[in-house]
Amino acid sequence: MERLWNSRTRAWLVTGSLVALAAGGAALASGEAQKSAAKPAVAQTHKAQARAPQHLPGYNPERNAYFGDLHVHTKLSFDAYIFNVRATPEDAYRFAKGETIPHASGMNVRLSGAPLDFVAVTDHSEYIGAMEEANDPASPISKLPIVQGLFSKDPKEIQAAFNRMVEGNEHGTLPKEFSERRIVSRAWGEIQDAAARNYAPGRFTTFVGYEYTSAPGNRNLHRNVIFKSAKTPDLPYSALASNNPEDLWKTMDEWRGRGVEALAIPHNSNGSDGLMFDSVRMNGQPIDKAYAELRMRNEPLVEISQIKGTSETHPSLSPNDEWSNFEIMDRYIGVNRPVTKFHGSYVREALKDGIAMQEAKGFNPFKFGFIGSTDTHNAAPGSAEERNFFSKVGRIDATAAQRGSVPPNGAKSWDGVDMDPKNAAARFQSWGASGLAGVWAEENSRESIYAALRRKETFATSGPRIRVRFFASYDFPADLAGRSDLVTQAYGHGVPMGGDLLPSKGKAPKFLVWGVRDPSSGYLQRAQIVKGWIENGVAKERVFDVACSDHLTLDTATWRCPANGASVDLTTCEPTRFKGDVELRTVWTDPTFNPRQRAFYYVRVLENPSCRWSTWDALRNGTPPNPTLPTTIMERAWSSPIWYEPKA
Repeated sequence: MERLWNSRTRAWLVTGSLVALAAGGAALASGEAQKSAAKPAVAQTHKAQARAPQHLPGYNPERNAYFGDLHVHTKLSFDAYIFNVRATPEDAYRFAKGETIPHASGMNVRLSGAPLDFVAVTDHSEYIGAMEEANDPASPISKLPIVQGLFSKDPKEIQAAFNRMVEGNEHGTLPKEFSERRIVSRAWGEIQDAAARNYAPGRFTTFVGYEYTSAPGNRNLHRNVIFKSAKTPDLPYSALASNNPEDLWKTMDEWRGRGVEALAIPHNSNGSDGLMFDSVRMNGQPIDKAYAELRMRNEPLVEISQIKGTSETHPSLSPNDEWSNFEIMDRYIGVNRPVTKFHGSYVREALKDGIAMQEAKGFNPFKFGFIGSTDTHNAAPGSAEERNFFSKVGRIDATAAQRGSVPPNGAKSWDGVDMDPKNAAARFQSWGASGLAGVWAEENSRESIYAALRRKETFATSGPRIRVRFFASYDFPADLAGRSDLVTQAYGHGVPMGGDLLPSKGKAPKFLVWGVRDPSSGYLQRAQIVKGWIENGVAKERVFDVACSDHLTLDTATWRCPANGASVDLTTCEPTRFKGDVELRTVWTDPTFNPRQRAFYYVRVLENPSCRWSTWDALRNGTPPNPTLPTTIMERAWSSPIWYEPKA
């Protein structure tokens, strides 16, 4: 039976200011817009560029919001194939466009929401395509001892076989036959061919990509490599050649010298045990300017949220942030081992370390924009839906009982159930139905979306298609928040997310914050600005509420919104009615601004509480939610930062 809950169609917002945000403002930005001659004090204005008349359908010089997934695995990934996934890159694109595909467990799956705008299939480059060949009795690889048991019907035997593969990969003991050029070339060609067939400029964009899967000591240093065009290297550069990301970046520089443009996106820093954003290089040498430039040239973005946890911040790093404990997975990625080093593992702390290095040494290796993506291993891009969650790794976690969200063995209560965090289901319980990548781009094409990724005019969400815009300027009109030509004014006077704001004679900058809800998800509760800054050589942080729902008055003494009274009925998962807003929009000035202090700012928009996927599982099963798991979550979106640079 096809698995599809809560089938929905997209409800488009068609009035006034909402159209301007959802579609970048084209509907409101007629030739009547007033433009000031004053130039913004910015290092990069990122103004929309003029385009020849041969633009694509939907072209908007003030940019549209597009949603996609840049982290998708299919049967070509060795782990996905072991977990019985047989869906192809072609299937992944079909799923993204709203079609039904088969799941490894035998059911059918599809998106319950709208199709995606862009996708990259990013199969592991290590042993890519090898497991499919190992399952072919005619192949010599199928006779290798390590292959035996990989394709059992017993999930426990599959997991044991997978663990052997992980261990062999870590110690370099896997047979060389798994990496034969013939196998890699065939799989790499399949990825490129599927991207070429499904690319429909103006309607649906595909990117050629892959995952570089470095995990020294099981500490996560994974990256997704996304190519700008169909021009790619003959073979992907993998962690089998080197597990040091510096070597990947140097290889990308070499590609660029041959006209092959690409960028890398690290993910799951939460599972790196402090290694992803370490203060030293892998060889123990200090980070220097050359390292920072190499990294930023090749790695402008970071994946901040996905199924295996959200990496914005950790409660131990941000004790004054009441919303920091969101979908935290603080265990290693492939091994059930606790993370012990949180500093170096989370993005907000990396941003702080980056401006501290800029202050002290004159370079910043951690100047990242944000995206989200799923890391689905079911060839199911965009499957970040709480109510429609079918998890991540094929038939290993396909059922609610396997995920630990309902009592095992058909029990109707949790009495006497072993809640040991070392249990197999514990890993799946901490996984979240997240995330999505958002970009602001002129049109739905590789060129336009890739340019948005490069300039970091990107945002991340935990699944819902919340739209976020964020600009900074010293010269915004006083009535900006209420103007019909708001987007024109914002680009004309300011810098969007991803850019640098330079000083302007001691004036405090103004920030335009604008979020609009996903019509198929919850209402918005509050918009916040997260600030990090350097004070007396020390990096600090603070979270400011800047816009409140329900006409509530912001307390500027604490910079917190009052509670709006939104809750969830856990017996039905119905939210409180008539709480929250469709949009939150404001212009905010930092009351703590010091023109001599280097800083960064980013927006976080929070929805009202809603049921977590594990609660939806329990509700459908007619059993109580797992008492060790959160019953509700607050879905959210994050803009990329804007950096304030006190020196021109």
